[in-house]
Amino acid sequence: MNAPAPGGAGGTWLAAVLALVFAAGLLFGEPGAVRAVGSLTPTTSLLSPGIGLAPLLPPPLLLPPLLLPPLLLPQTPLPQTPLPLNGPSKGLIRLNPAQTVLPAMTIPFVIPFVIPTVIPSVAPPPASSSAAAASRPGQPASAQQRSDSNLPLQTVFEQALSASRDGRFGDALPLWDRVLELAPEDASAWSNRGNVLLALGDPEAAIAAQDRAMQLDPVNADPHLNRGTAEEALGRWQAAAADYHWVLERDPADASALYNLGNVAGSLGDWSAARDCFEQAALARPGFAMARSSAALAAYQQGELEAAERELRNLIRRYPLFADARAGLTALLWSKGSRGEAESNWAAASGLDPRYRQGEWLQQIRRWPPVPIQALDQFLRLAS
Repeated sequence: MNAPAPGGAGGTWLAAVLALVFAAGLLFGEPGAVRAVGSLTPTTSLLSPGIGLAPLLPPPLLLPPLLLPPLLLPQTPLPQTPLPLNGPSKGLIRLNPAQTVLPAMTIPFVIPFVIPTVIPSVAPPPASSSAAAASRPGQPASAQQRSDSNLPLQTVFEQALSASRDGRFGDALPLWDRVLELAPEDASAWSNRGNVLLALGDPEAAIAAQDRAMQLDPVNADPHLNRGTAEEALGRWQAAAADYHWVLERDPADASALYNLGNVAGSLGDWSAARDCFEQAALARPGFAMARSSAALAAYQQGELEAAERELRNLIRRYPLFADARAGLTALLWSKGSRGEAESNWAAASGLDPRYRQGEWLQQIRRWPPVPIQALDQFLRLAS
């Protein structure tokens, strides 16, 4: 008997079960791996927006989380888990949208930069006049900004970092501006400011900020990774690839750079190279579920359906609430004629993340290959 279609009684039952699983996750979820260190010196690492700004990422997402079994999702801003400190001050996050590793399992909500991961080209929300005024250090400050002017550097830095981690980018930008007024040669602050600008839809300004961070700290890999995500947002594939290769020349096992390089290869239509990069990223960072899912989708694109199906099923077995794997398996099963099982997986995927209904999001932000996108589109047209 076929599984109920999304939205029916079966869907309601499934939602209730998922709610119980979410609650269990609060007790048993494990923190995800995050690349983040920081201090008030130019040698610290940076926060980069996900899928995902430069991926995204304490897991690959940027959004307020519901804890569940460990999982990785595409470009979505998530609140970050505490990071290791470098020096006497605070921690910074290097976030990569598409490739971010989620802390425990989270249900994503996307923001426009997804540094995915991760970085997808998404139309940014119109900038407010206050955000525009704060887009460059030294602009006239608001009353709230003036009230912060007497705070010590470390306090402002921590406030800026907290706002960035929480996805409050409109609040974070003037705070980073204030940090740079107090410490104009802090490379990590410049890079974090660049990530915020990317999240606010200004990749050109983000690139300029990363350039400045590189001038101040030429040996740090993070500004290259973060600049690459901004270049991806502008479709500058070769420039982005050059930044990722720069990182990989110094650390061949950098999972974020490998994953992002796979996204670049896929955007250029080279799915064989993309698959190789995704597989290397998964090996470099055990538990990087999004990299494994991307590799399976690349195999699907190449016509290797058995390998793709096997990997997607393995992911679902390990992470039952991983929407990307369930949506990918839906498309694959539909193309094979297994309608009932396809509908069952879709009921779960669409409930976890409704963005998978949007072909434009799949192509431009999540960056699925064209064959799975077409198969899922056919499924949705005929199943609706």
